[in-house]
Parts: sequence; structure tokens; C-alpha cells
Amino acid sequence: MSYPELASHIERIESAVAGGAASRGIDSYISRSWRRCLVEHELDPGEQRQPVIIERSQLKERREQLERLLSIATTEMTNLYQQVAGSGYAILLTDADGVVLNYVGDPAFNDQASGSGLMNGAIWSEQAQGTNGMGTCLVERKPVVVHHDDHFLAKNTTLTCSAAPIRNPEGNLIAVLDASSASRMAQQHTMVLVNMSAQLIENRIFICAHREQYIARFHSRAEFVSTLGEGALAFDGAGRILGANRSALFQLDLRSQNEITGRLISEIFDIPLASLMDQAIRQPFHPIPLHYARDGKRFFAVVQRPDRDQGTTRPERPAVRRERACPNDSSALETLEFGDPHIANNIRRSKKLVGRGIPLLLYGETGTGKGLFAKALHRYSNRADKPFVPVNCAAIPETLIESELFGYKAGAFTGANRQGNRGKIVQANGGTLFLDEIGDMPLALQARLLRVLEDKEIVPLGGETPTKVDINIISATHRDLNQLIAHGKFREDLYYRLHGMALTMPPLRERADKQHLIEHILTLEQDEGPPVQIDHDALLLLMEYDWPGNVRELCNALRTMIALCSNRCITVADLPEEVRLRNSGAVPPDAQSDAVKEQLRNPLATAEYNILMQELEAMRWNIAKVARKFNVSRNTLYRKMKRFGITPPR
Repeated sequence: MSYPELASHIERIESAVAGGAASRGIDSYISRSWRRCLVEHELDPGEQRQPVIIERSQLKERREQLERLLSIATTEMTNLYQQVAGSGYAILLTDADGVVLNYVGDPAFNDQASGSGLMNGAIWSEQAQGTNGMGTCLVERKPVVVHHDDHFLAKNTTLTCSAAPIRNPEGNLIAVLDASSASRMAQQHTMVLVNMSAQLIENRIFICAHREQYIARFHSRAEFVSTLGEGALAFDGAGRILGANRSALFQLDLRSQNEITGRLISEIFDIPLASLMDQAIRQPFHPIPLHYARDGKRFFAVVQRPDRDQGTTRPERPAVRRERACPNDSSALETLEFGDPHIANNIRRSKKLVGRGIPLLLYGETGTGKGLFAKALHRYSNRADKPFVPVNCAAIPETLIESELFGYKAGAFTGANRQGNRGKIVQANGGTLFLDEIGDMPLALQARLLRVLEDKEIVPLGGETPTKVDINIISATHRDLNQLIAHGKFREDLYYRLHGMALTMPPLRERADKQHLIEHILTLEQDEGPPVQIDHDALLLLMEYDWPGNVRELCNALRTMIALCSNRCITVADLPEEVRLRNSGAVPPDAQSDAVKEQLRNPLATAEYNILMQELEAMRWNIAKVARKFNVSRNTLYRKMKRFGITPPR
């Protein structure tokens, strides 16, 4: 920074602190930090102070004190890094004193980062480095962006930092997650990703800390249970609440843990403790409706049992990535057939493949049950006692999928797990590897996958010694692979290696067994009370609807209808709005189009969707308030909501 630039920087800080014209347009937390740096810490903006690095023994001691946090945070830091990889970012984690405990960095940025003091053991408190993402976040106790000239020390104005606090289950700030770079770009998306990663770390810390207690996980929308925005209440066997995460306090409109800790959970939700306990045993992953005792607001909740109580009879959670089944379950495939000739033909043909080492390629729209079919075929096969490992090639960021599939050795890249990672292919050894959305696999990785399938061995990232693997491959896609080949987006040689036999899963709108399927899913989704019925008119509308989300959409809809219906009977009034409107010729505003679903495959679009939903929930769906917070017009906000298929709850 030249002398005139330095003089201008100092003048701007002094003017803002004095309340002059320079303070206009500066975020209040930045001006507060500048005041602290000048008045309390007596720092000089032009000082070229060297970064303070603590002794290695002290760093080791600090890391040991936060061992659980580090083990959880390392995974999320790696995931966050992979989402911004190639953009010159470093991901850092500090403790409550601003000492950097972990660093995952882009090689292109590492030299500049170390020159700026962004390294393990460096102290980035405000006292040591003036206004900066990590130090200012520690003081403000909220997410902050400190962009270039916002830094107090002139030597740090080449950096841009996005930081978010991490709290322990008691609500105390214990760490800060930060993404820093030299980028001149606005940091809105980076801030969203950092804040989401910090919340994920917080939630995992909460779950781990209360693994010996019951945990009620809830949200006002059933589909948001077990997602980033869920609330979580830990309680003991007597129903006494032991802790709550940040989202729980927000959803229950509470200011602190003290307002809820020690109370009985039956005082919070209008459901007896015995019913909650029963739910935890019978249907631990099935959201049930309950109401807030204070104002009657409805939530949906699942109840997780303590680890010590979870025996071999515990139902498997649908979202697990690896599972073992009983050997050779001959009924596994038959349970998918309810009278549709296309499904029956798929079952008949696929049975002939079992044990012959012939790869299977499943075509079909999203939600048609390709994953269920693959899992059932695995359970029917002679590999049923070995792992079934699904990999969604579209859901994993492109920069992360290579390490997810092929694994890596310890130290393969900066920030890698020190034990390394076996990778999904090795995890599936002896069993079945299910490659969902194979059409979205990057070209470079297609070549590596082809070599693994041809050579039947794999070399992890950073490794040299190949490992033999024996896997059965089932692939699935909703895309036209031949068209992708014609456009140079899919390797023809890999296509023929995966295309041992192709089967197409029919969309729900074309299935001849739709009524039997609806009745079967209705039976699976309801609890053990009196059976829930569907009246004739409601059933006709369900049969006539085209179900763009296919079986997956039908399952979610039936689950919600069961929760909403009165007298154990689903009527037309209980049907989703899109079902009633579509059959009356109208198009519901919140029906997600294929374009919306495709758009949400992008991690940044998903992050924008999640943060938009969080703010809408936070502002109680007050569009004007949300628009003001984002500094956009209401029309712009409505366009964003339409883009993501979001409509306010009735």
C-alpha cells in the first residue's frame, strides 16, 4: 500500500470512529471494531506488525482441549473447501482466543496466506490483528464479513474474510469458522456457505454431546426435519430437558437455554412423555405432528433414542449410506411389484443377472424408485451379506467426488483426514456399488472409474499401491446417456462397460398399479392406531394427478396427509394444494419444475435456497422485512421465491 493510500485508509478509520461522513455506508460492526482497535487496543493502522505464532506445544495442548470439535469440524472444513476449491480460499478454525487450530488451504493461496499470518498457531484476535473476520466475529458473536479495506491494519487490506461463530451445547462461543482469500469479489455466497458449515458443526456437536439422552428433532415443516434448520431438544428418561440447539430456541421463540433447561418436555409440546418414548422405539425416523404448548404452533418431530438403548432391533435409518442385509432375501424384489407389467418385467429380467457379474443400468425420472430397486436386487443376490454402498454423483461437489469414490491416503492434500479415507469403492468390496446419477459424473473421473472396472483394482489419491476390489456395479440416471455421448459429455467406452443390461423404471403417472401402490404406501406410513382410510373422491384425485416427483413425492404427500387428516380418514380437503389445483386445471405456484430441481443440484443455489428459507422463517414470512434485510425490492424477492418454487405456508 502506497503512502497516499495508507494516509487515506487511516483518515477513513479516524473519521468513521469520530462519527464523520466516512462512517456512512460502513457496517456498524466494522466501525465498532475500529473504535475498539483505536481506543481499547491502542493499535496503529499503519503498523507492520508480524503475526504472533504460539509455541507448537501450546498449539497441541489447545487442540487436545477441543479434540471433539476438531474431529467434527475437520470433515466440514474439507467439504467447505471442496465447494470453493480453485477460487484461492483458505478455510480456518480458531478457538475462543482467536488461535488458528486448523487450516485447509488452496495451494495457489498458501504462500500469500502464510505471509499474512494465516497459519496454524497464529493469533487472529482483534488485539493481535485489529479488525478481521475471525477476531471481530469472536467479539460480535455473529457472522461477519470483513472485506479488504474493512480491515483495521493496512497490511491486511489485501484479504477478504467471512467468519461465523460456533457454539457448544450450552450456548457458549467456542470457535470461529472462517474462509479467507485475496478475492475482490463480493462474499455473499461464501458467507452463506461458511455460516451453514458452522451450523452443521454446531448441530453435530450437540448430537454427539447428548448421545446418551433422548433427542427430539423438530421443525415447522416435516421435510425440514433432519436438515440444517431443525431444532433439537435433549431430554432424559424422566422427560426433563437437558439442552437445546440454536434453531430450537429460535423456533420456540426463546432467548436462552435457561428458559427451557430443566423443564419437562411435556410442558413444551402437547404430547405425553410415554407417547414420545413409544415413538422413539416404533418409528424413530417418521415425523409426527405435535403442538407448542405455549401458542399451539404445529411442529413435526422425530425422536432419537440414546445410544445405549439402541439394540439390534432398531430400525435402520433410510439415509444411511452403507447397510448390511440378511443373506439372499428372495422376497426383496417381489415387495416392489403391485401389478404393473413393466415393473414385473424388470424384476423378472433382473433376477436372471444375479451372480453373473453383469452390470445393470437403470433409467428413469427422479423419484421413480431406482435406488429402491437397486437395493432390493442387492438383497436378492448372493452378495446380500456384503455392503450396499450408494453414491449420488450429482449431489457430491465435483472437486470432492474423486476423494469420495477412490479414497485418499493420509496427508494426500492440505486438511485431509490424518487417517486417510478408504473411499466408497473399497467400502463396497465384495458387495454392490450403486452409482446414482452416473450421467453427472465429471469426464476426468469417468476415465478413472473405467480403469477400476477393467483392472478390478484401485489406487487412492496420494497412494502408490493398488488394492484389489470385487464389486457388483448398478448405475442409474434420469439423463439420456447416448445424447451425452454425442455431445462429448460421457465416455462411450464407460457406457458400454456399464450397459450390461438396461432397465427403465416407469414414471408413476404411467403405472398400472397406482391405486395398489397408494394403498401400500399408506399402510407403511401410518402409525399403529386405527387404520387411516382415503375416501373415494380423494383417491380419484390422487390417481389422476401426474406426480412429477413420482413415488418419492407420493410418499411425502401421504405422510403429510396422514398427519393432517381428521377421524383417521383422508378427504379432498387434506390433499396437497398442487393435487387439488392441478386436477382443477390450475397450476400451483409452488410446484417445482424440472428446471428448479436441476438448479438445486448446484451447491451454491442450494445454499441460497436454504438461507432464503431460513430468513423467511425467521421473519415469519414477512416479505417486506426479508426484502429489506437482503436490500432488494419485494418484486426481486418474489422472483427469487418463484425461481425456487417457494410459497408461504397457509
